[in-house]
Amino acid sequence: MGVDHNGVHAISDRFVDELAALDPIASTYLGLPGGEEQLTDYSPDGHRARAELAARSLAEVREAEPADDAERIAKAVFTERIGLDLELHEIGADMSSLNVIASPAQELRQVFDLMPGDTDSDWRTIGRRLSAMPEAVLGLRAGLTEAAAAGNVSAARQVRKVAEQCDIWSGRNGEESFFAAMVGRAQGIEDSLRRELETAAESAAEAYAGLADFLRGDLLPKAPVKDAVGEERYRLWSRYFTGAKLDLREAYEWGWQEFSGIEAEMKQVANRIKTGATLAEAAAVLDADERYRVRGQREFEQWMQRLSDQALADLRGTHFEIPDPLMRLECKIAPPGGGVGAYYTGPTDDFSRPGRMWWSVPADRQDFPTWREVSTVYHEGVPGHHLQVATSVHEAQRLNKFQRLACFVSGHGEGWALYAERLMRELGYLSDDGDLLGMLNDQLFRAARVVVDIGMHLELEIPAGTGFHEGEVWTPELGLEFMLSRTITDQAQVRDEIDRYLGWPGQAPSYKLGERLWRAARDEARQRHGANFDVKAFHTEALKMGSMGLDTLREQLVEL
Repeated sequence: MGVDHNGVHAISDRFVDELAALDPIASTYLGLPGGEEQLTDYSPDGHRARAELAARSLAEVREAEPADDAERIAKAVFTERIGLDLELHEIGADMSSLNVIASPAQELRQVFDLMPGDTDSDWRTIGRRLSAMPEAVLGLRAGLTEAAAAGNVSAARQVRKVAEQCDIWSGRNGEESFFAAMVGRAQGIEDSLRRELETAAESAAEAYAGLADFLRGDLLPKAPVKDAVGEERYRLWSRYFTGAKLDLREAYEWGWQEFSGIEAEMKQVANRIKTGATLAEAAAVLDADERYRVRGQREFEQWMQRLSDQALADLRGTHFEIPDPLMRLECKIAPPGGGVGAYYTGPTDDFSRPGRMWWSVPADRQDFPTWREVSTVYHEGVPGHHLQVATSVHEAQRLNKFQRLACFVSGHGEGWALYAERLMRELGYLSDDGDLLGMLNDQLFRAARVVVDIGMHLELEIPAGTGFHEGEVWTPELGLEFMLSRTITDQAQVRDEIDRYLGWPGQAPSYKLGERLWRAARDEARQRHGANFDVKAFHTEALKMGSMGLDTLREQLVEL
């Protein structure tokens, strides 16, 4: 990245290295060496140390003069992202973080999913990290306690739900703990090492059981009953997840328009599947069709892998530039206990750990209707998250470490992945009406997220002409009813989704709002270039720029 140690790239690289030392869990996610035996300090001191690093690095980047256009973009990305991190720290959002999907309570458990377990040495590392769990959980409890003393506590719904997750991971639900099950999978290790692992796993499970007790006994009595965060707090979170200063009411109205348009097309497809069928009736027809059914979690994992491998092979060289390291993408069923749905974890810097697509499903689920999931494979894999994230990682000559490894803006990333679903239809991969209905329902679901998330947190009125509780103010109960009655998404996922929206304000709308920008940018580029427009080149250059906020992205895409 050059020799100027005071340049934007050099400062950004140093920030990532220093952050990795202060946040070992993030270091593992980013695939950086060091800290593999440690867990992140979520105590007040830990949060303050990371904030001090962010503030110092932000000041240095602001002072730095960009050496070229690449550093100019890098400076804009760093200052926008780290500036928002510090705004959230100032209001105590980092220390009070507790929700059902993406908070320290999940991160302390999920980091073990990314650790290798092939050798005795690997398992010794896992054992030492497991042994650090009791202290790490105490640090988390101390942080949540200090945040609560300042009046920052997540809503009661989130506290209760996370306590239930802790019950599952600790084995309190009558099943084996996550930690015991994990070490039980160790094959061919020394007996003494196995005993050490079992002891460490028991301590980790006890720590999570204690966390559940703390959440119910100490934090829940202080937690507000109201789920809505209000407009001021929501605006900040919206900027964090989109990287844009949005007109929230315009976005709410647009969400309704988008929802209505997709719903109308879905009704046409449903009628082709079965004449006169409602959306729910068409879904029932497809669910009963053996052509769209896979039985068994292992078989579903294999189905995902085959579809993903085929997409990689088909799209490489024809529609996208896909370098060799990106051609490996693993598909896995996630350990039980998390919310229902799919997610992606990126590769390490050297691609020794590949990108991975994870599917979190209820532990007892064995039947999988594939028509609902085809576009999700494209969303999480190729041309979605894997192509996008792994391309950034691969661009070591162009992007600094922060851009390649530590920067993921939901509006950019989820917007691209949703754009990728629709793109696969354009490329002819969703010609089957069952698979098409599944993709359209995913689109409908994301449009509904815009409406429900903004509506619930800002407590907006449901407009006339929508056919749903017109004139009433959004509540979580109405949000659940809307998602259950107006989409055909799996009911277990819908119930988890409402909890997710309420604990992660502003994230859910970022998919559709980000996709809106990607689609508009491509249309504008096509108009500028006319017959000379090369969509493959547009996609390649756009992805090679790395992740950034939507306002910054908009400025850069007009140059393509």
